[in-house]
Amino acid sequence: MLSNFLQKQQYNCVRNFTSRSAERIVKQQLQEIRNAGTWKAERIINTQQSALIGVEGTYNKVLNFCANNYLGLSNSPELMQAAKDTIDSHGLGLSSVRFICGTQNIHKKLESMIAKFHRMEDTILYSSCFDANGGLFEGFVDPVKSKVAILSDALNHASIIDGIRLSGKAKRYRYNHIDMKDLENKLIQAQDQEVRIITTDGVFSMDGDVAPIEKICDLAERYDSVVMVDESHATGFFGKTGRGASEFCNVLDRVDLINSTLGKALGGSSGGFTVGKKCYIDMLRQRSRPYLFSNTLAPAVVGASIKVFDILLKSTELRDQLEKNTLYFREKMTKAGFDILAGEHPIIPIMLYEGKLANEFADEMLKRGIYVIGFSYPVVPKGEARIRVQISAGHTKEQLDKAIDAFVEVGKLKGCLKK
Repeated sequence: MLSNFLQKQQYNCVRNFTSRSAERIVKQQLQEIRNAGTWKAERIINTQQSALIGVEGTYNKVLNFCANNYLGLSNSPELMQAAKDTIDSHGLGLSSVRFICGTQNIHKKLESMIAKFHRMEDTILYSSCFDANGGLFEGFVDPVKSKVAILSDALNHASIIDGIRLSGKAKRYRYNHIDMKDLENKLIQAQDQEVRIITTDGVFSMDGDVAPIEKICDLAERYDSVVMVDESHATGFFGKTGRGASEFCNVLDRVDLINSTLGKALGGSSGGFTVGKKCYIDMLRQRSRPYLFSNTLAPAVVGASIKVFDILLKSTELRDQLEKNTLYFREKMTKAGFDILAGEHPIIPIMLYEGKLANEFADEMLKRGIYVIGFSYPVVPKGEARIRVQISAGHTKEQLDKAIDAFVEVGKLKGCLKK
């Protein structure tokens, strides 16, 4: 009895010491983040997501220029009503995964609409695009039974990187950002593998630059590879009819798999999907772990998303308005003397380079009624801090002008304008 007691006391002492050590290290690292001026505070919004929002600590509402609400649909009365109607007809949730008792007729309808929109064969729904990316590579082809190579752009989203990490025995290659010569070299190295998967963001979220998907498809055909594109920052609004970067590059019919989200331009709630050839989607239904072991997408999200694709299949009005807003803002900010990464996308990086400056700039903008966020390491590489502006179809010209005026005022205050 005494021996057992002493053993327990010794165990508790070791555990408490370890816990204290971990706590001390974590607190020290947190303080280092604060000292560097790169602490990421969460501002509290007390209204619906919109171009004009209420933020705790501010007297008046502020203009929002940092949401993924590209089409301005996050508080669409039409979408909210569709969500409410679907709760009435199909309930709050399914309390199940899809293959047990979690598939309703509305899930199949949404999957069919997404496939139709992308002009592909079939779709599989996930609770997020992070899960779609997390479940793709291991589930697509069994790396134990087949030799698989995955070739990934160096600046791909964290969810793609994590999905590749979960791919087991697949051979992994990282090619330099949008460097087609390096990708070809990696494809040559991977020729001893049976299956080669090239994966890229369609639009890269920090810089707003577009992958050269037409060149990627050329290489894929030359080296017998599958092309997968993450269109999270493109679905619904980028390309001639809003079908993403693949459409923008005129290769929608040459891309094998598209992963994207329902949680950005398409209403902003949650949910993700993979769309592509039916045989690929069938395999994911059998093997993709986030799909097999996560609850099915909630009916309210499904109902609102069906309404979104109904809108997108009928009209490009919102997409066209977003394009006009983006062009206007880019032109005005460039003429004002800001260092802006060139492009056509509504992600517009205002380069400031220093993390502390980016955060201070964002604070000054909030004082002037403009809600933007400073991005710094580790979200972006060291020395590449910026304010990432995101334009919405919901922004009026007057709101765009107010933001531009505030940027110029703070830019002069901080000495950020080109002479």
